[in-house]
Amino acid sequence: MSIDDDTQWLEWVTKQFESIAGEDKEIDLEEFKTALKVKESFFAERFFALFDSDGSGTISLDELLKALNLLIHGDETDKLRFLFQVYDVDGSGSIDPDELRTVLKSCLKESAISLPEEKLDDLTLALFESADKDNSGSITFEELREELERFPEVMENLTISAANWLKPPTAEQKSHTPRYLTPAYWHNNRSKLLFMGGYLCLNTLLFTLAALRHAPLGGWVMVAKGCGQCLNFNCTFLGVLMLRRCLTWLRATWVAKVFPLDQNVIFHQLVGYVVGVLTAVHTGAHVGNFVRLTQTRDRPALWEYLFTTRPGIGWVHGSASITGIALQLLICVMLVCSSTFVRKSGHFEVFYWTHLSYISIWALLVLHGPNFWKWFVVPGFLFVVEKTIGIAVSHIGGLYIVEINLLPSKVTHLVIKRPQFFHYKPGDYVYLNIPAIAKYEWHPFTISSAPEQQDTIWLHIRSRGQWTNRLYEYFRWLEPLSQEPKRLMRNLRKQRDHKWTQVSAKLSENHRVCNIKCYIDGPYGTPTRRIFTSEHAVLVGAGIGITPFASILQSIMYRYRMRKPNDPRRGYSWGESLKDDEMKLRKVDFIWINRDQKSFEWFVSLLTKLEMDQADEEPEGRFLEMHMYMTSALSKNDMKAIGLQMALDLLAKKEKRDSITGLRTRTQPGRPDWNKVFHKMAEENKGKVQVFFCGSPALAKVVKAHCEHFNFRFFKENF
Repeated sequence: MSIDDDTQWLEWVTKQFESIAGEDKEIDLEEFKTALKVKESFFAERFFALFDSDGSGTISLDELLKALNLLIHGDETDKLRFLFQVYDVDGSGSIDPDELRTVLKSCLKESAISLPEEKLDDLTLALFESADKDNSGSITFEELREELERFPEVMENLTISAANWLKPPTAEQKSHTPRYLTPAYWHNNRSKLLFMGGYLCLNTLLFTLAALRHAPLGGWVMVAKGCGQCLNFNCTFLGVLMLRRCLTWLRATWVAKVFPLDQNVIFHQLVGYVVGVLTAVHTGAHVGNFVRLTQTRDRPALWEYLFTTRPGIGWVHGSASITGIALQLLICVMLVCSSTFVRKSGHFEVFYWTHLSYISIWALLVLHGPNFWKWFVVPGFLFVVEKTIGIAVSHIGGLYIVEINLLPSKVTHLVIKRPQFFHYKPGDYVYLNIPAIAKYEWHPFTISSAPEQQDTIWLHIRSRGQWTNRLYEYFRWLEPLSQEPKRLMRNLRKQRDHKWTQVSAKLSENHRVCNIKCYIDGPYGTPTRRIFTSEHAVLVGAGIGITPFASILQSIMYRYRMRKPNDPRRGYSWGESLKDDEMKLRKVDFIWINRDQKSFEWFVSLLTKLEMDQADEEPEGRFLEMHMYMTSALSKNDMKAIGLQMALDLLAKKEKRDSITGLRTRTQPGRPDWNKVFHKMAEENKGKVQVFFCGSPALAKVVKAHCEHFNFRFFKENF
């Protein structure tokens, strides 16, 4: 710290101390725990005991500043001494195995990691045996120092971790150049920006031409007619953006390289807001024109102008005023009920049912505007054809949910009988309807099984809204009555120790099989279809966002197994084996970020099989590289987790298996350091890097910003 920073820090700590200590100017243990925000009281008690130098049972401001000054301004030995004293619970001057086990157990609780007692013993012994160089049965300070020196990242960040909970908040340094003005942003978003520019120019042109044609009638009429012409286009364009089958087909053509087809949902939302604004201006201009002409003889009253056909305005029985008011109300209701607040707050049904009013809106527009049908005839025909095909396809043959599996964190795994002529690509999604849950509701979900799996379709559905919660609860009460494990779960467990084979959904006589009627509409394409034409694909899944990548990874590995030479003595290269007309992949990096440990159970069996398929490959030469992150786990930068992360590293090297997931890939604590991760991928020179993301919008913004910095193409799932 500089002198100014040191002074600022001193003032901030003093202020924090006063707010915590209260009138007695002393901090007791409970206040200290609250200030530290620790989950496990062990660390709070240890830190408190070390800070309370006079043993009075409270910490004064002088004691706090003295301890923090040592941790921040002290040398490396001082900081290591503090860490050693935390681990030396009985103050004997050395750490015995039982003390180390107590500390590691508290570390597990602090990181929200649950492991069996036997595994905790293994972790303790791995770290203890590595640190106890002289086999004396205890770890001295010098031995701990020597052990920590094997982990340079711990030594480098020990200062930060020691006083992390009492650091003043740092103000974010904003870039002088706004992100939207950087060359990287324009390069990576050029198709979207060109499309937006074209869209704006077209609306401007339509408005100008319509306004000029009606210039003799005054300014209010010019504005109304200009907005009306734009509404003809935009209300039609809204439907075009939701022609999912047409868009899925276009993804395989040159059009996908020119137009941002992957952004269709975002543009649909944007155009919806534009329609709302144009409608309000259009109506206001007409009312303004009426007020201007109030002095004219035989003009109807305002209420007659708005709610009757007496003015004779409109090409169908003079109904323009009445249909205009109805359109204004319907569009306002639809916009409000389509807001993020409504859709994400567990009221999806409100959004769903109000959105169906688009049928009424289009019908009223035909009656309202004399030219709307000319704009709508072709897109409307395609829309009707798509809906007809969707209804026909979804109701052909009897589809049933043949198996269910309830996974941690309220995830429902559905196994659906696959229709005979149902063909899809990895990463595609379908709309699902289960009459037993809601007769008329259709919800989009990504297919998590590979297309090569012939008999069934897998869907993994996270419970977040009313419909998904009802789904989980419905099947929770339909669990098999017998105590025998479900066949699917039994198969998954059995196959963890065997080579990956296709999981079939054939019925078993000894298992209570579900036969729940359902319908599916699709499949529909997503940006992930580009993965197989990429050179270096980076798949980033957050939580249940792994579902499209589960399908893709299975498909990649299926192709790999089909092309793998039978003779193990033959030279083999993943890149060479997978090159064909449809696959240009040279490297795949899969990044899965989960909040807690249980979430890894959703697909850990699949990931184990993927690892086993390339078990003979060296880490540097692997075609598929996996990166697991657990955000609830404290990183090596945190003093409350240093010992645990060291033990996990040591045991993983010894057993060649991660203790948290059981995978060969080590689970990393905390969030990815995107600069470090992407820098490494850029240096690999495996071809042009394209990043595919599925997860929360907040994380998507972070990943996209880093992609722009590294000049990586970024694609995001949009439903």
